[in-house]
Amino acid sequence: MTTSPDPRPSTAAPVLRRALIYGAALSFAIAIVGSVAGALVAELPGMLSALIGAGMGFVFLALTAASILLADRVTGSDLLSPAYFGIVIGAWILKFIVFLVLVFTLRDAAFVEPVVLFVCLVAAVIGGLVTDIIAVTRSRVPYVSDVRLPGKDEIPDL
Repeated sequence: MTTSPDPRPSTAAPVLRRALIYGAALSFAIAIVGSVAGALVAELPGMLSALIGAGMGFVFLALTAASILLADRVTGSDLLSPAYFGIVIGAWILKFIVFLVLVFTLRDAAFVEPVVLFVCLVAAVIGGLVTDIIAVTRSRVPYVSDVRLPGKDEIPDL
C-alpha cells in the first residue's frame, strides 16, 4: 500500500507560522533597540552590526521553520520519511555553512563592530528559541490530529 503526500497541511503548520511571526517581531525589536544602542556605542558601524546580527538571527529562525514546513508538505506529514529528515538536516547544514561564511566574511569588515554584532546575534538566537517555546506552548494541537483511520475497504498494515 503506497501513500501519497496529503495536500492538507499538518497541525504543525499554524504553530510554525506563529513562531515565525513571533520571531519576526522579536528580530524587529532587537534590530531597533540594538541599532540605537550600537549607534550610541560605535556610531554607524555599531548600528549596521546590530541590524546584521538581528537579520542573521531571523534568517536562521526562518530557515528552520521553513524547512519543517517544506518537509511536512513534501512528505505528507510522514515524520519517519527519509525525505523529511533529509530536508530538515539539509537546512541545518545550510544554516551552519551560511553562518560560517558570514562570520569569516564579516570578521575583518571595516563596517562591523564585533561586540555589537555578537550581542545582537546572541539575543536574536536566544529570543528565537524563546519565541519557539511560546508558540508551541500556546498552541492547542490535539494528540491525534493527523491520524487517518482506515475505511471499511482499507486493511491497515500490521
